[in-house]
Amino acid sequence: MSRRPNVLLIVTDQQRADTIDPGGPARTPHLQALAERGVRFERCYAPNPICSPTRASMFTGLLPHAHGVEDVTHAVTPPKAELKGDVPFWPRTLHAAGYRTGYFGKWHVERSEALERFGFDTYATELHLVNVPSERRALRSARYVRQEGYRDFLLCGVTEEPASATREHALFERGIEFVRAASADAEVPWVLVVATEAPHDPFVAPAECRDRYDASSLPLPPNAHDPLTDRPAIYRRLQRVWEGLDEAETREATACYLALCSLIDDGVGRLLAALDETGQTDDTVVIFTSDHGDLLGAHGLWLKGVPPFEEAYRVPLVMAGPGVPAGVRHPDPVSLVDLAATIVRLTLDEPFVGHGRDLTAAFGPSAHTLAPEAYAEFHGQRFGYTQRIVWYEHHKYVFNGFDEDELYDLRHDPHEERNLARDPEHAALLARMAARMWRTAHATNDTTFVDAHYGMFRFAPVGPDVGLEPA
Repeated sequence: MSRRPNVLLIVTDQQRADTIDPGGPARTPHLQALAERGVRFERCYAPNPICSPTRASMFTGLLPHAHGVEDVTHAVTPPKAELKGDVPFWPRTLHAAGYRTGYFGKWHVERSEALERFGFDTYATELHLVNVPSERRALRSARYVRQEGYRDFLLCGVTEEPASATREHALFERGIEFVRAASADAEVPWVLVVATEAPHDPFVAPAECRDRYDASSLPLPPNAHDPLTDRPAIYRRLQRVWEGLDEAETREATACYLALCSLIDDGVGRLLAALDETGQTDDTVVIFTSDHGDLLGAHGLWLKGVPPFEEAYRVPLVMAGPGVPAGVRHPDPVSLVDLAATIVRLTLDEPFVGHGRDLTAAFGPSAHTLAPEAYAEFHGQRFGYTQRIVWYEHHKYVFNGFDEDELYDLRHDPHEERNLARDPEHAALLARMAARMWRTAHATNDTTFVDAHYGMFRFAPVGPDVGLEPA
């Protein structure tokens, strides 16, 4: 290829990593084929379990405390969840280098929705694209969660409206239009972001997608009946929200969720076909990911939030195209914060200053090995839950500023049913994992966190100054 590669980034909302796994529960043939011709990062983690903080991290390469978007932008009032100063944006970097840029779909990175400020020439965000389907329409298999004093919460349902009437279909059509228009000037590289809201709740799926699944044959999560007795009390309080769901309703909600994953896969297939038809496949780096996952009944919980379990944090990440080897499976932890440095390396062959790593270091057998670690922050959407999570090799440590900490051995306890944090035999491991947390906090200038030496804050296994010591 004589010019810089194009970038097609597809970002979904609330999609678990296992929905694109071979032999997994979802019918996503296009995404699985994409992974086979590129690199699948099997343990990619969101830096935060909610939309806005993670999306801002994907585009800035910074952790939430550094870019300032620590909550969902529409959930709190300014100055909360505001971008700090002139933070870097990799689309702006590529635009300055001559890239044509487009963005269609869910933004949620900041409030202005003036995407030209962040490097996009053409864009249409959020609800301006297609009207939101009404929850008042007739739905098949609708399931509401009802509690006194709360508005009814629609979890799932099936609509007879065709898939072609969904916002997701419209988004992919806008993407296809962009790809076809870009092919007219083959010398100008481009960046296109297509960002869906599906499979975010409510899981309202077109019947033609829902009917691909036999709900009765879907297995329940292996940890569905986890009593959470050795975990923070708030997790058990959240469990009670969902205790009215029986097994059949759990399977039906899961089928609707998976149907939305299939709806996305259909759109991905059409968009990749447009690349083929316009002769741009060999010139385009394609990346597929999501901003966070969904608990989907794991541990008796749904959606996401303060429970720090793998189902909510582990997301799909696949890359394919020029500069990306085919058929590679990377088994170690990486982060969505790493996307910025990786995209800039693949396109401009330059570094990108931020907290993320260049994942091209994981490409090929001769490349140097990335440290097997990832890091996340939770700042308590609306309610303040201070939380940090460290993954290192097969261990996972959760610092909870509101209750007892958590420590898991994901190799021997992949479903996170045993908290080792208070086990004396694991005290040394707990301290080492906490030290890794402090090192990352120091390295990323999380000063509010690392300066917490006052008496009322001294309840971590070891203190912040341990993080100043060599790893």
